[in-house]
Amino acid sequence: MARPRRCAPLAEAARRGLLVWDPHPRGEAPVPGVRLVTPSFAEAASYAAREAGAGDALAVAAWAARSLVREWEAAAVCVTLGARGALLSHGEAPLFVPTPFTAAGDPCGAGDRFAAAAATLLAEGALTEEAVVGAVDAAARYVAEGGAAAVRERASGKRQEAGDGPSPIPGSEAGSPSGFRAALPEEAFPRDVYGDPYEVVARVRARGGRVVATGGCFDLLHAGHVALLEAARAAGDCLVVCLNSDDSVRRGKGPGRPLVPARDRARLLTALGCVDAVLVFDEETPERVLRALRPDVWAKGADYTRDGLPEADLVEGWGGQVVLVPYLAGHSTTALAHRAATRSLP
Repeated sequence: MARPRRCAPLAEAARRGLLVWDPHPRGEAPVPGVRLVTPSFAEAASYAAREAGAGDALAVAAWAARSLVREWEAAAVCVTLGARGALLSHGEAPLFVPTPFTAAGDPCGAGDRFAAAAATLLAEGALTEEAVVGAVDAAARYVAEGGAAAVRERASGKRQEAGDGPSPIPGSEAGSPSGFRAALPEEAFPRDVYGDPYEVVARVRARGGRVVATGGCFDLLHAGHVALLEAARAAGDCLVVCLNSDDSVRRGKGPGRPLVPARDRARLLTALGCVDAVLVFDEETPERVLRALRPDVWAKGADYTRDGLPEADLVEGWGGQVVLVPYLAGHSTTALAHRAATRSLP
């Protein structure tokens, strides 16, 4: 069946990489080559002919987005997940972008705000991943500021009386902590600050929760590490960090590393509210401890690709999911150590 003639300008915009498509169940499919498609979770599951309630939302969204990238011939599909954030897929390991804070309010119109923000950022030259991170933040702020009702009030010129407006956006106050929230209330899955990782995993699974694991050296803990860990924790109901031992770090990074011994690195990590337990491993890669933990989600920074993760096939072999989380550029232990060393010189 031929497409309507009105689709010709859209096809040209897609060819130039300028088109963001916010689909509707009763609307047409996106034109091939579209830069980004932004279905809601229910829409994506419906388009991909899978029940929205079958399995964890993150796994269903990843499956649907991967299928739709191929079916729609889109450069990327980003499934919006409401208060949980969004999941971006180019057809491989998806990028999970959690909301930066919990926004209470009317979500009507948040999807439109997301799509508009993503389109604006892409038009300004942002990468797709950067545009999705910015759009998640914009949609959360839209809801926190009162949503569609607030827009109508501003349009009509109605002034809010003191105390009548929406609550301040979390994290916007000076000195207020900012971070990612888990999808479930904290009391539903209490965290063990120094708990045994296997005990934590068993307890969370007994309650029907999802286990997330991530791994790395985490030498000289910095803001980039914390952002990654917070985002990983938001992908499930507990987070276990697989930590390279001192010998493992030394073999991979040279005789001058680690700068901080494993015992101290583990203590710093478990002091973070987003980390439930730490498991130290001595090998170059974490396959052995992953086989023991069998996490539902293996999360790594978006500076990786699926092909760059040798453990990806292992995790997917037992039905686990590999997701990437936003990487905070400009932060690295090597750069931090170099700056510290050069500043200490006479």
